[in-house]
Amino acid sequence: MNADKTNYDLLYNPRLVVKNYQEIFDRWGEHSERARATLDCYLDVPYGSSEAEKMDIFRAQGKSRGLLMYIHGGYWRSLDKKRFSFVAPPLAKAGFTVAVPDYGLCPAVQVADIVMQMVQACAWLYRNGENFAAPANRLTLCGHSAGGHLAAMMLSCRWPDYSPDLPKKVVSAAMSISGLYDLTEIVKTPSVNCDVRLDERSALKVSPAFLPPATDAPLYTAVGGEENEGFHIQNRLIGEKWGKVRETDIPCHG
Repeated sequence: MNADKTNYDLLYNPRLVVKNYQEIFDRWGEHSERARATLDCYLDVPYGSSEAEKMDIFRAQGKSRGLLMYIHGGYWRSLDKKRFSFVAPPLAKAGFTVAVPDYGLCPAVQVADIVMQMVQACAWLYRNGENFAAPANRLTLCGHSAGGHLAAMMLSCRWPDYSPDLPKKVVSAAMSISGLYDLTEIVKTPSVNCDVRLDERSALKVSPAFLPPATDAPLYTAVGGEENEGFHIQNRLIGEKWGKVRETDIPCHG
């Protein structure tokens, strides 16, 4: 039994295989502070009523070609939007409006609650993106790790069921980097599930691998070449389950 637990931790806990992860976090933080200081941005814009339901929005340089929401990772239990402002500068320079939302963290909330917060954030951006000079009907998503999971979940959302004013296709496309799609594997990963607190039943309900895509919006996936084997397993799985997924291996952690 202990061997199984160790195996799953090695499969799915990046901090056990990425020795310089703190250096990566520090670099993200420095680049993000610079982005907020230099870009035209609106910070802590509420998309819901709770303290966690806020986003930072970075305006495109010149006429906006689209609106991208970036969903941060951290295994649904750590990190926040301020560490990820660094994604905005190259996208803003290329003419894209960028939104980076916060969400509640486990164990104070459940993964299913975070999924619904991201549904709320997407709906808010669909309705309000034009107020930030973003074009209508051009919302795309990108997420890393837990954020990749959440981005994929948005492609399974039946938007008119959430709110009748929304069209069937709120999200045009999504990119998931090192995403997680079968969360029953996290149930077996004690160093993560100690905070996430999933069981088999609750994990299945929020596993994109076992949910059908709600529209023809494409899902693109990528995984770092040196990442834990579990992320490679997950990447292959979503490709098998969702026929139109685009899979890519990238050479490093980034």
